[in-house]
Amino acid sequence: MEVTRLSPSEISKLPDSPGVYRYFNDESTLIYVGKAKSLRKRVGSYFNKNQGVNRKTKKLVSEIKAIEVTLVNSEFDALLLENNLIKQNQPKYNILLKDDKTFPYICVSNERFPRVYSTRKLIHANGTYFGPYANVKVMNNVLKLINTLFTLRTCRYDLSEENINKGKFKVCLEYHIGNCKGPCEGLQTEEDYLKDIDQAKNILKGNLSIPKNYFKERMVEASSGLEFEQAQRFKEKLDMVDKFQSKSIVVSPKIADLDVFTVISDEKYAFVNYLRIKNGTINLSQTSEVRKKLNEADEEILMLLLVQLRDQYQSSAKEVLVNKPVAFESENFKTIQPQIGDKRKLIDLSLKNALFAKKEKYASLENVKDKGNRVLRQLQSDLQLKELPTHIECFDNSNIQGTNPVASMVCFKMGRPSKKDYRHYKIKTVVGPDDFGSMKEVVGRRYKRLVEESAPLPKLIVVDGGKGQLNAACDALVELNLYGKIPIIGIAKRLEELYFPGDQFPLHIDKKSEALRLIQRLRDEAHRFAINFHRDLRSKNSFQFELENVKGLGRVTVDKLLKEFRTMSKIEAASEEELISIVGEARARLIQNFFQQK
Repeated sequence: MEVTRLSPSEISKLPDSPGVYRYFNDESTLIYVGKAKSLRKRVGSYFNKNQGVNRKTKKLVSEIKAIEVTLVNSEFDALLLENNLIKQNQPKYNILLKDDKTFPYICVSNERFPRVYSTRKLIHANGTYFGPYANVKVMNNVLKLINTLFTLRTCRYDLSEENINKGKFKVCLEYHIGNCKGPCEGLQTEEDYLKDIDQAKNILKGNLSIPKNYFKERMVEASSGLEFEQAQRFKEKLDMVDKFQSKSIVVSPKIADLDVFTVISDEKYAFVNYLRIKNGTINLSQTSEVRKKLNEADEEILMLLLVQLRDQYQSSAKEVLVNKPVAFESENFKTIQPQIGDKRKLIDLSLKNALFAKKEKYASLENVKDKGNRVLRQLQSDLQLKELPTHIECFDNSNIQGTNPVASMVCFKMGRPSKKDYRHYKIKTVVGPDDFGSMKEVVGRRYKRLVEESAPLPKLIVVDGGKGQLNAACDALVELNLYGKIPIIGIAKRLEELYFPGDQFPLHIDKKSEALRLIQRLRDEAHRFAINFHRDLRSKNSFQFELENVKGLGRVTVDKLLKEFRTMSKIEAASEEELISIVGEARARLIQNFFQQK
């Protein structure tokens, strides 16, 4: 495979052949991976279209500074490479195909007397693995069936012929209760033990007809030999396999091994269901949720998930049923879009599962929304507000003995933080540690600006503090002629008391109330935001004061360093070359000498 890197102005040089293209931004960060049957046409379509392109795609194109392409032999090879690159690099404009879930497997070990056990670690050298199982309950049912049908050991002893002959091991409780035949003491031959292992493997492969015939033959043999108790035990095991098979969805004895993939989507999400059919029985069903990034087509999402899930679950089915046309060919399997018959019924069943996952997703989102509305309604009731407090703003001050006084305002909309609306303030008109004056200043500045800009006012104002801070905030609202138009309360930290303007006694809300927890969360968030800003400001001022005392360095130089490195420790750790590139050789030496002397 060849790798070529070009600029957006050189797309005419791209070949008319299949491959994978990768877009990089001005920081050489990979932002998108795509595949194409014709690289020249596909990549060119991003830059040649002016109409009918959605906003997200326009933003992607505006960030593209370099294009790297890899030529492959076929479109299917391109799909495989694209899938791997997306999983490895997780570009921000590609749909998320994260393969970070560790599904469990059932392992049949490579030991002399193999064990059958569940594990989440896939180490092929340790044995033969079956799975992965998307549903742990299903896996446990299979293990339970195997352990009930066959007398397999559960110990981890090294049952080599030498160790058994030396009598190193003794039978355990599993032997005495009939779950093991004691191979550790040589009470069961390896040949007899491996017969059970072979039947267990058939069950794990989904070939239930083989163990059924095995138990039926043993039952007839025991009955012919007049060993009726033994025959009854085999009959019970045969019934157990039949019962287990009846719990699976039997599709049709005419259908062998195949995979079923269906996709449904809306503007934000796509849901892809995967059914795996073994010997006419559905033994796996999983629905994957995909968040769209660039309004990807259903066919594109289906192709990516088809390759990923078949690889993840190690499917070897030669036939794949789909509900959308898939425009590629593979030597390993063929895709079919059935219209009638049993295969069409499988497509409908898969779509039913995908639709159920979609409904569950939006039901959970609605539950979250309902919870937020419930809390707001409770808050409205507790505070006797006229309107639902869908927009709440909370203020807090921060200073140490009056130095670097700052204030913060955090905003919650629909009961959730709206961080884009957060604001922090440097106190300008107050000297010294005056919390009341600081509160009046920032509340006045905030709402004077909102009034001037005709911006929407909050439905509730929360002030971190008692009566003093609350009265100061009210004074600011009076000056702006807003007092009485916006509900305002203060929250005192010690007893979590709520104060209203003009009320002598505070309001106490149940400590377990969701409404009180929302106010506490607002208060804590405002406090965190103010403290962080105060620390940054104090650190910056201290650092600036120290460096400005160095002869030969001025405020402009210090500001450049602050803008580039942010903290003193990062400047101290910077190399001489980095400093020279920002402030020049002479000043770089002054800075390094300053830190060495310090």
